[in-house]
Amino acid sequence: MSSRVADNQISPFFTTMELDDLSRASHGASPSLGQLLKHVGDVRKEATGDGGETPAHHTLDLSDPSIEPRSLPFVLSFTNLTYSVKVRRKFSLSGMFSGKGSHLGAATESEPVGGESLFTRTKTLLNDISGEAREGEILAVLGASGSGKSTLIDALANKIAKGSLKGTVSLNGEVLESRLLKVISAYVMQDDLLFPMLTVEETLMFAAEFRLPRALSKSKKKARVQALIDQLGLRNAAKTIIGDEGHRGVSGGERRRVSIGIDIIHDPIVLFLDEPTSGLDSTSAFMVVKVLQRIAQSGSIVVMSVHQPSYRILGLLDRLLFLSRGQTVYSGSPTTLPSYFAEFGHPIPESENRTEFALDLIRELEGSAGGTKSLVEFNRTWQSMKHSNNDTSCQITCEPRHSVSLQEAISASISRGKLVSGATNNDPSPNSMVPTFANPFWIEMAVLSKRSMKNARRMPELFGIRLGAVMVTGFILATMFWNLDNSPKGVQERLGFIAFAMSTTFYTCADALPVFLQERYIFMRETAYNAYRRSSYVLSHSLVALPSLVFLSIAFSALTFWSVGLDGGLSGFLFYFLIIFASFWAGSSFVTFLSGVVPHVMLGYTIVVAILAYFLLFSGFFITRDRIPAYWIWFHYLSLVKYPYEGVLQNEFQDPTKCFVRGVQIFDNTPLASVPAEMKLKLLASMSQTLGTRITSSTCLTTGSDILQQQGVTDLSKWNCLYVTVAWGFLFRILFYFSLLLGSKNKRR
Repeated sequence: MSSRVADNQISPFFTTMELDDLSRASHGASPSLGQLLKHVGDVRKEATGDGGETPAHHTLDLSDPSIEPRSLPFVLSFTNLTYSVKVRRKFSLSGMFSGKGSHLGAATESEPVGGESLFTRTKTLLNDISGEAREGEILAVLGASGSGKSTLIDALANKIAKGSLKGTVSLNGEVLESRLLKVISAYVMQDDLLFPMLTVEETLMFAAEFRLPRALSKSKKKARVQALIDQLGLRNAAKTIIGDEGHRGVSGGERRRVSIGIDIIHDPIVLFLDEPTSGLDSTSAFMVVKVLQRIAQSGSIVVMSVHQPSYRILGLLDRLLFLSRGQTVYSGSPTTLPSYFAEFGHPIPESENRTEFALDLIRELEGSAGGTKSLVEFNRTWQSMKHSNNDTSCQITCEPRHSVSLQEAISASISRGKLVSGATNNDPSPNSMVPTFANPFWIEMAVLSKRSMKNARRMPELFGIRLGAVMVTGFILATMFWNLDNSPKGVQERLGFIAFAMSTTFYTCADALPVFLQERYIFMRETAYNAYRRSSYVLSHSLVALPSLVFLSIAFSALTFWSVGLDGGLSGFLFYFLIIFASFWAGSSFVTFLSGVVPHVMLGYTIVVAILAYFLLFSGFFITRDRIPAYWIWFHYLSLVKYPYEGVLQNEFQDPTKCFVRGVQIFDNTPLASVPAEMKLKLLASMSQTLGTRITSSTCLTTGSDILQQQGVTDLSKWNCLYVTVAWGFLFRILFYFSLLLGSKNKRR
């Protein structure tokens, strides 16, 4: 635990006596984050009365003999971390045509070695990085842009593929497995990925419902959220929406603290943060790091990257790790930074910020001929001397320290109230002591559905625009194809209406594309550390979509069925509604699947429009099934438009007694349509004599069954067409699940 005292201008959080009381309440162990959070709220109310400025944490003076020193059970160690990627070589025209005799001039200055090729080269992002982070401390990784800060955080947080990263990451000497790390740690991304229309309190409450176990009552979850709001200094913004470009919300610093809050709601043992102060002013940045200090002092390991900390922030950090082009140039306490650079021959002036001086010097060395090689070598020598001196002094003065195993440390943390995720310490295996997910899948589905519906209610214009588009399309079709008759022209107009109506239901589903794309990175952040199952997300996403699809189907069906004059009565309308609903379901599922595969909105729209056009082309309207070439017939059966189109055709022309061509109507849609009626009757009489069958002006020549035969609609019944359309929707939902399973690993290769 850090022994620094916070800025004396801010009232302290705890006194020595208060912390002793909390420790005794925890059976002699250090107070957990949950106890601290509860105490924070009580002290705030006494200190401020209105929950205004968040009081700072007053760190205990460890030299006080009345306080029992606390061991550090958790130590996160990383040894010899090395990570390389292959990048394309840059070619220059001047080098290609130079007369040096090389294959590609400047592009091949040296022969490819060690996995390199003529067109790629290996770039080392991390080069033999070692260090450790302890419970109760903040380890800050510093360096210029491109130095490897974020890469190191990703390596520690298991966001680099196992085969690509060399070296080991261990907790209390035991190598961390991916499953265990997901449960005991949290990762705060550099970008604030939050739902803009939820308030701060709602955002944290949903995080609590995801990460806290079902055994914890609703009131306790709310109390935990309220205490966390106080600790994060968000009381005044608790009822304010997060906001985005179109909606005014909380400030940048408050948004960053909310991002931290949703990841520490379950009180993790290890917390990783990628530049949490990026883009914030100095005051907001200091408040964020102050919150991180309290989290560390509550019994967590905090590892963060920071670009250039201010003097006040530097006073909150316990360990520093400077990187330069993937190599360590300093590792140690901020207090030893002046002596380190003084021994290197570049003493830090008293008037300058230590980290700014160090970063400026590193940049200056990077631009020199030798680079930072001299500083890297000096750091290795200095670290060796420091370890040697520590070992010598410990042989005389230090008592032997017994290492704490990972199992014992996790058990102790669970008993102190950390890892509030239904953890138990009955199973001796560290991996079995904590569950993979805090809640069963039906609880996750309920919470996800509740959140989605609340977001939808806050933005009714999205559904309103979609409903308006469907109703305008239905109105245009209804007035364009008003009350069609049963003549041959009426048959052609019915075919055109049905084909256009069915394809329209699919095209109006294209607006579902950006829905998941907007949530994509929120989903990846939440599932990366097992907030909920991917299957729960897919099921809730499907269930939440159904009510809106029902409204759209009713609106479109009611507008077009009777106004166009479709056949079948009430039972015909019911099937028409069901096939429209099934089309919306299949189209929405198809677009949702594409949104899981294609990460860009414009590219996704292009693909959706193109594929839907192909579906309409092969549906059987423009060219019947028996006329489609054999090498394209497979696409006819893959067409989503084929099945609802054929289903509505059979619903319309299923009556074998209904006639659509009588007597002289046989000449309609032919060059003989313009001849006088008397001539048509004479032609019918002549045809009768030739065929040996009496044909009059009232003789039925074409029934609904004949039309279905002409259109090639004979292989499936209308109900089978409905079932196949619904099945397509389920298939694309399953494919959407697999796209999430395979495409949201969010790991570097």
